[in-house]
Amino acid sequence: MRVGTVREIKNHEYRVGLTPESARELAAHGHEVWVETGAGLGIGAADRDYEAAGAVIKPDAATIFAECEMVVKVKEPQAVERAQLREGQILFTYLHLAPDPEQTADLVKSGVTAIAYETVTGPGNQLPLLKPMSQVAGRMAIQAGATALEKAHGGRGVLLGGVPGVLPAKVAVIGGGVVGFNAAQMAAGLGADVTILDRDPEVLERLGTHFESRAKTRFSNRANLADCVAEADLVIGAVLIPGAAAPKLVTRDMLATMKPGAVLVDVAIDQGGCFETSRATTHAEPTFVVDGIVHYCVANMPGGVARTSTYALNNVTLPHALRIADLGWKAALAANPHLAAGLNVHAGEVTYEAVARELGYVYRPVAELLA
Repeated sequence: MRVGTVREIKNHEYRVGLTPESARELAAHGHEVWVETGAGLGIGAADRDYEAAGAVIKPDAATIFAECEMVVKVKEPQAVERAQLREGQILFTYLHLAPDPEQTADLVKSGVTAIAYETVTGPGNQLPLLKPMSQVAGRMAIQAGATALEKAHGGRGVLLGGVPGVLPAKVAVIGGGVVGFNAAQMAAGLGADVTILDRDPEVLERLGTHFESRAKTRFSNRANLADCVAEADLVIGAVLIPGAAAPKLVTRDMLATMKPGAVLVDVAIDQGGCFETSRATTHAEPTFVVDGIVHYCVANMPGGVARTSTYALNNVTLPHALRIADLGWKAALAANPHLAAGLNVHAGEVTYEAVARELGYVYRPVAELLA
């Protein structure tokens, strides 16, 4: 199979779909690997590194989209990229379709076979292709929040860990999954006063056992959530419903109860955000202020640490990319139900139930396509 990767064009997105090492693995399986010139510069990988790995360097993305059977990316295709997709082509990348009707419509129109990293499953309903980026984003959320809390960036002027004689910042983490765990771990490590909210008693028990006295846990109901948000200097939104839009848990009315200059970091922004006042921002302009509260809503947070993120992502995506290239999409999905869960759009039909329900499409079960 001819597999290609392109330079990412989303604002300040420096990751790349394939590392030189991944290109080498695909080439070793007998596949032809095409890489747009300069695609790896954001992670410190030059064209010559890809060529040494057996890849072919192409002058532009148009060539990749026009002639490759599978395109491996990181972020969802932008409008100019979606216009180049075609029927029978495989797109393997993050999509986050539920809050993005325009992208969904374009993918349906193109006829492409679109497999989304974020809905590929693993044992125990885990999301292994989302996990490494959730780990990165959770850890970055604390870095970003700590910076936004600085007075020069519009915040309250509070140091997360405090100093002897001065109380540390209060951090509320909404959601105890991978993002929330990593955010809490970073915040607690810096000495902040951390509270994690979740609705799953088993998750709360596991978090309580892990953190012991270093972080508190609370059941996430309306009253507890409102209390924690009102008291917090920094709130991390770490809620995920796989494939669906995030619920709006923090309302605009709740902002009035918060301390002026407090910070909201919405890690769920890729899925529409879990704060009512959230809107996607970029690394170039990461924050905005609503009712005196600083919002950080960068939609591609891991792109800020591109090298770490790209290698962590390739560790989990490469086995699936190899499987698709070796067997073809249909046989690969038929042989692996976890990979089959990643199929979101195929030949003009929406094949992921939560996306179809959210955006009003007729749902075509993947099992019907593989029968």
